[in-house]
Formats: sequence, structure tokens, C-alpha cells
Amino acid sequence: MILGGTPIGNLGDATDRLKQYLATADVIAVEDTRTLRRLASGLGVHTRGRVITNHDHNESARSAQIVEAVEAGQMVLLMSDAGMPTVSDPGYAAAQAVAEAELPVTVAPGPSAVLSALAVSGLPSGRFTFEGFLARKGSDRTRRLKSLETEERTMVFYESPHRTAATLGDFAQYFGEDRRAVVCRELTKLHEEVIRGTLAELRQWAQNTQVRGEIALVVAGAPAPEAESAENLTEQVQELVDGGMRLKQAAGEIAERFGVSKRELYEATLAAREE
Repeated sequence: MILGGTPIGNLGDATDRLKQYLATADVIAVEDTRTLRRLASGLGVHTRGRVITNHDHNESARSAQIVEAVEAGQMVLLMSDAGMPTVSDPGYAAAQAVAEAELPVTVAPGPSAVLSALAVSGLPSGRFTFEGFLARKGSDRTRRLKSLETEERTMVFYESPHRTAATLGDFAQYFGEDRRAVVCRELTKLHEEVIRGTLAELRQWAQNTQVRGEIALVVAGAPAPEAESAENLTEQVQELVDGGMRLKQAAGEIAERFGVSKRELYEATLAAREE
């Protein structure tokens, strides 16, 4: 089975490999057959394969059919409407089923809204986390936001246009109004727009704008906590010693707990005793 990445807006981003697979696949599994027709027509490709749907509502049942096709030696091309299948899009269940059947799964890489948004954001991109769509409301949403309050990596989210203002407001509440962030709208499309600012500024922008199109939100990670100095931890070491623990053992335990040098903490505690 081939996982085919499709353009997220600009048809010029379709790869030659995708065009080849579209023309030669025996089975093409897609979210929406109308999207496939528009894509093939726009690329000037004539598809010869059998077309089946694979979307959120039938993916579990469809996976068995896809496995059977791959087992029979057919070339199966699986695509989502835009971007990489399996990444916040249908495809995971089928890919998992084919892999568990010990059949080949390969990929024809293509555009990705996640990486595109991260690249243009101007925020640190060496380490990041993709959070997809948040729960719309309730305890699941609150719990997830709270768990991300101290996340130090850049975070990438997807959001619908009509919920963008509310989500930016929640980000400002949990991450701080001064946290840097970027709204990426309609990436690679005619009306592409990248808006940078603090969460407070972006919330205000969204509240005063009729947000439209595909939205990706990129949020800077939390600042790393300041490291404790050995001098500030000597009293905690001494408390353990007063409780009967040997100095070296006490210094080692506190050093490991706070991520400081055991030797420096041991020497700082000795120096504090002499003062």
C-alpha cells in the first residue's frame, strides 16, 4: 500500500511520483471521490484504478478490504483530501491493518500543513510537538491545555476558522498573553496569510476578523525553568544530614532531584558549614 501525500492547496506541489501512482494504481482509496476527480483533472492524470472511499465513518470496515487488495498483489494508493494521510486525517487504521498483516506499506511524501506552518512561523523548529485539533470543549480540552503549560517545544495545532478566536483566547489564558505565536491561514493557496504576534495580539486580531480558510496555529514553547544553584540547596542537604543521612548521600539525592552537580553541591554544603 502506498500512502500518497497530496497538495494542501497549490496543485503545483503534487509530486511526479503521486501522478504516476494515480495513473497506475489498481485501487485508489480517498476521503471524497469528488476531491479525487478535481485533483486528477487538475493534474491532467487519467486514473484507471477502482476508486473506494476511506473516511472517518467507514475506515475500520474499509481496512479489511484494503488488506485483501494488497494481499492479492494489487497496488493500493491511499490518500486524504489534502496533505499526508494518517496525520490528523484518515489512513491510520488502514496503514496499521496492512502493517499488522505483514504486508508492505510505503509512502510517496508530499506537502504537509504541519511542517509548512512550522517552517514559515519563524519560531524555533529544531524540536516541536504536533497537537492536531484540541477537543472542542469540556474537561478533555482543559486537561490537555493544562498539560501543555510547561511544554518547552514549539507546538503546532489545527483549528477551524470559526473557533480560532476562542482557541487563541484559551492559549492566552493557559500559556500567557505574551507568548509568541503565529496564525497560518490558507498555506500555499492564493490568499495565504501568516500573522505573527503575541497570543494577546492574535486573539484581538481573530476577534476583529472574519477568519476563513484552513488554519494552523504555531505557539512558542514555554521558557525553560531557571536551573537551581548549588548554593540555594545546601539547607535541604543539611536537613537530610540532620535526619541521620551521610553528607555525600544527602548531597547526591538533592543533586539528582534538582539536576545540579553532586560535587558542587557537596562542596557548597561544606562551605556553608564553615561560614
